[in-house]
Amino acid sequence: MNLFHPKLLDSFKGYNAALFSKDILAGITVGVVALPLAMAFAIASGLKPEAGIFTAIIAGGLISLLGGSRVQIGGPAGAFIVIVYGIVEHYGLANLLLATAMSGVFLFLMGLFRLGTLIRFIPVAVIIGFTNGIAVLIGLSQVKEFFGLQIAKMPAEFFQAVQALYAAADTVNPVALMLSMGSLALLIAWRTFQKRLGYLSHIPATVIAMAVATIITSLFNLPVDTIGSRFGGIPSGLPSFEWIPVSWSTAQFVIAPAITLAVLGAIESLLCARIADGLIHDRHESNQELMAQGVANLVTPFFGGMPATGTIARTVTNIQSGASTPIAGIVHALTLLVIVLFGAPLATNIPLASLAAILMFVAWNMGEWRKFADLKQFRMPYRLTMLSVFFLTIILDLTVAIQVGLLLAFITFIYRISSLSRYEAASAIDFPELQTHHGKIAVFRIYGAIFFGAVKLLENIEKELPSKALVLDMKNVIYIDVSGMDALLELESVCKSKGIKLVICGLAHQPYDMAVRGGLCDRVPQDCIQPDLQQGISTAISQSN
Repeated sequence: MNLFHPKLLDSFKGYNAALFSKDILAGITVGVVALPLAMAFAIASGLKPEAGIFTAIIAGGLISLLGGSRVQIGGPAGAFIVIVYGIVEHYGLANLLLATAMSGVFLFLMGLFRLGTLIRFIPVAVIIGFTNGIAVLIGLSQVKEFFGLQIAKMPAEFFQAVQALYAAADTVNPVALMLSMGSLALLIAWRTFQKRLGYLSHIPATVIAMAVATIITSLFNLPVDTIGSRFGGIPSGLPSFEWIPVSWSTAQFVIAPAITLAVLGAIESLLCARIADGLIHDRHESNQELMAQGVANLVTPFFGGMPATGTIARTVTNIQSGASTPIAGIVHALTLLVIVLFGAPLATNIPLASLAAILMFVAWNMGEWRKFADLKQFRMPYRLTMLSVFFLTIILDLTVAIQVGLLLAFITFIYRISSLSRYEAASAIDFPELQTHHGKIAVFRIYGAIFFGAVKLLENIEKELPSKALVLDMKNVIYIDVSGMDALLELESVCKSKGIKLVICGLAHQPYDMAVRGGLCDRVPQDCIQPDLQQGISTAISQSN
């Protein structure tokens, strides 16, 4: 199996002009959709709008060119807004570029060492919790532009941001508010009645809302902040390669954010790829996708870009537009390049209030709010994990939220598995020969896994030791870890010190391998290791007489 094998190489089998034309049209459509989102995500992250566009072009092109999915579209994503804004606020733009490049290295290594499947082990409660938390923070971050509030710079922390918004509540710009509300109303209406619009239904709602708001702002010269007034417009060309200006005094502090960017990017991209698989009935290569994400995030910062990952909304749009190969993703990047080269001046009058409305719309749709409404049907540990991650994402930061969420999920998992591990005494009805050896021979059947979370059951058996022989039936033991083996060896030592014969039955597969490697088979006589319980009982009786 090749370590590096982009999906693009397997996409030309049976490829024809009809599929190529569909990919071209899908790529152009997604490119137009990506334009307002890329600018909005960049601005919300505390960057210039061109950072988002350059990321969509360079990272988007590389992810399609090298990725492990046929139809996934890469680029800046809403999930990164909170982290990126925090990094820029605390460490500056240079260290954001460094953190992005470092996350690219981490992502590539994750793919290279075949860790893509491990991402699937992150519990759904953790994913829903931080996704909904990020959605709330995105909405909060856009309140300033949505209402046209006069705030010099929004703080990155939740409580300081709320305080800043409260302090500026009397600076509402009515024109900006009307423009943002109109844009939001248009987005909702377009989404609601899209199927009835005929040919117009193919035009994305975000593009319509941005175009209408821009035209109105230009015609009536509205007193609202625009990309031109705030950022001086966007450049009509790609940036040149520049080495990242590393500030070594603070570089050590961005390692944790870089790991968070890598983990979040991996989760988002593979989650997006799985959704795409369900829509096109294909299977993506998760490790190849991670390596492509790594290359994209390593390269993009050298051109002034921001973190990138797979984007669900644009990927779904790509599929619905008829895409079948990565060619569509490459065309999407080229479409954005053409727009930048020839249409950059048109972006000058795009009102920030309209982009804020678009982001609020995106935030609402990215959240899985119904899961909160259905919380009552879940067990308490699931609810606790989801709500903890949700509130910690909002109040503290995503890194802490994911760490706590995984810890809670881990504890819950250990508790559940340990509760499935049990033992029971063999019935004298099933084995009549035991009736005459009551108190002398004890026979226990063990079920489940003997691991660090379930060694208590061996300690309980130790309290019920007989006078002559102890028989343990391990036919239904599926797994033994090092802690479990240590507990078995301790039980064997206790039995030996009390002159009690220990007979082990039914060892197979992993438990048997662990018994050999752990030294249990060397410490227990060969005739005391039997293939089944019947023979184990016979051995115990013969050695007790």
